Amino acid sequence: KQIQSFNGHSSNVSCVKFSSYHYHSHCQNVICFLSRDKTIRFWDFKHNKQLQIFNGHAGCVYSIEFSPFNGGRYLCSGSFDNTIRLWDVETSKSLHVFNGHECSVLCVDISPLRSNSKHDNNKMNNIGVIGGNGYKICSGSWDYTIRIWDIETTKQFNVFKGHRSAVNSIKYGSNELGNTILSGSVDKSVRLWDIRSGEQIQVFNGHTSNVHTVEYSPF
Repeated sequence: KQIQSFNGHSSNVSCVKFSSYHYHSHCQNVICFLSRDKTIRFWDFKHNKQLQIFNGHAGCVYSIEFSPFNGGRYLCSGSFDNTIRLWDVETSKSLHVFNGHECSVLCVDISPLRSNSKHDNNKMNNIGVIGGNGYKICSGSWDYTIRIWDIETTKQFNVFKGHRSAVNSIKYGSNELGNTILSGSVDKSVRLWDIRSGEQIQVFNGHTSNVHTVEYSPF
């Protein structure tokens, strides 16, 4: 049985996720939608009410990830405009635009780890509070690369090359696998990468078509 229908986007909806940020006293009643109309929209599904619209991307918004810290207050988005944006869900503001990919960004993730790097409070930019804790963004693209971005410096931290086609999915490892990234590609392979060395650890072959999604086993 269909519970609710949400209308508002002017083009295809490319991705949906439940918002992990509990704001406006709506608790867990908020869904986030991405679309080819270049917007990100938040809906209160309990009251069928649109709460927010994020504008800024110049192309289809294809992927998002809520921050694993600060209760999901920060949102990372990847777009066909070749950029990654970091947003503050509380204020609806775009905090930074990360440029570097040569083609569409298909997937993004935010690291669950904190590095040992220290920041100078006197030199903070408006995302220094987040970045100072060592969090990083990972992105996969049609340019066949995986890139790591340092939130504090807003600079590209590393580039992983090895896939022979678009990178559809990426995922940071957690716990003992926290220094690794898993990726799936149109080249039919799944690859495991070492973040510290920047080297490829292993290639998993066997699929006969595109790999759309990857995930670490929780066991």
